[in-house]
Amino acid sequence: MSTVLVVDAACDLPKIFLDERGIWLLPTSIRVDQTIYTDDKDPGKLLNFYSKGLLTREHDAESLAYTSEQITELFLAKIVNKFDFALVQTVSRKRSLIYDNALQSSFSILREYRGVRASANAARQSSFAMRVFNTGTLFCGQGIIAAYTSDLIAQGKSKNEILKLSTDMREKIHAFIVPPSVHYVRDRARKKGEDSISAFSAFIAKSLDIVPIIQGRNDKTEPAAKVRGFENAVDKLFNHAIKYINSGLLSPYVIVSVAGDLSVLDQFPAYKELLKVAQQKNIRVLSCVMGLTSGLNVGPGSIGMGFLAEDGNFSLSD
Repeated sequence: MSTVLVVDAACDLPKIFLDERGIWLLPTSIRVDQTIYTDDKDPGKLLNFYSKGLLTREHDAESLAYTSEQITELFLAKIVNKFDFALVQTVSRKRSLIYDNALQSSFSILREYRGVRASANAARQSSFAMRVFNTGTLFCGQGIIAAYTSDLIAQGKSKNEILKLSTDMREKIHAFIVPPSVHYVRDRARKKGEDSISAFSAFIAKSLDIVPIIQGRNDKTEPAAKVRGFENAVDKLFNHAIKYINSGLLSPYVIVSVAGDLSVLDQFPAYKELLKVAQQKNIRVLSCVMGLTSGLNVGPGSIGMGFLAEDGNFSLSD
C-alpha cells in the first residue's frame, strides 16, 4: 500500500524537506488589506513577503483556510490515483477551520474516488482510504510530528502502525513560539474574537519588556514562561531544547522557524550551541522561514521551535 502524508501550510518545515519526503501541501492564504497571498512554503516568496512589512498592526489581515471544496478538488485531481492511503495532519482545530474542512471533504472524497479512478483507467483498483489527524499543536509542532510521520512512511510501516504511532506521539510534542510583541498577539487574537490577553497585561508586558514563551499542545495555547527581553527569551528556549537533546529525543529532529530572515538566528549564542550539540547527538536541525499563517498570528520576527520528547524535569519557568 502506498501512503502519502498531507499537511497544511501552517506546518513549519523547509520546502526542501517537504519535497525530499514527498509530503503534499494544502496551501493556505492570507488576505492583507485587499490583496491575497498564498503560502506554498517557497522560502524566497515567504522572505519577500516579510521584507515588505505587510504584517504590521496597521494592516488589516486575516488567514484563509483551504475550503472543503478545494481539498476535495485537490485529492480527486492529484492524490487518489497515485496513493492508497492519505494521512492529513492539520494545525490545531481550535486555531483554524482546516481540520473541520478536511474532515468534511473526506466524505466527498471517499464517495467519489472510485469513479475518478475508473474514468482515468487508473492502475490502482484497490480501495483508497484517508484519515484526518488533528495535531493539536501549532507551526513547528506540526512540523515535528510531520517529520516523524514521514520517517514511518519511509520505513514502510503499515497504515495501522502509522496511525497508532503518530497518534501516540501527539502527546510528546514540545512546540513553542516567542513573539516579539505581546500587543501584536493581543490585537490579532481580538480580531478573531479571542480575548485571552487583557489590555492591562499587554501594557505591563510592554512596560517591563516581558516576553512570553508560548506553548501549543493538546489544543491548548498558553504561556510556558515569561522572560524579560526578547533575546533572553529566545536563548532560554534554545537552551531548553539543548537539555532535551542531551537527555534524548524521540525523533532525530528539532524544527526552528523565523518570521523573517533566517540569518537573525546567528545573533543568538544559544542557537549556535544548539547546532553544535545537535550535530554531536546526530540530531537534524531543520530551520525554515515561518509560514504566513504563523507569522500573521504571532507577528514578524517571531521565532518558533518544536521537538518530540518525553516530559522531563526541565521547565522553562526555572
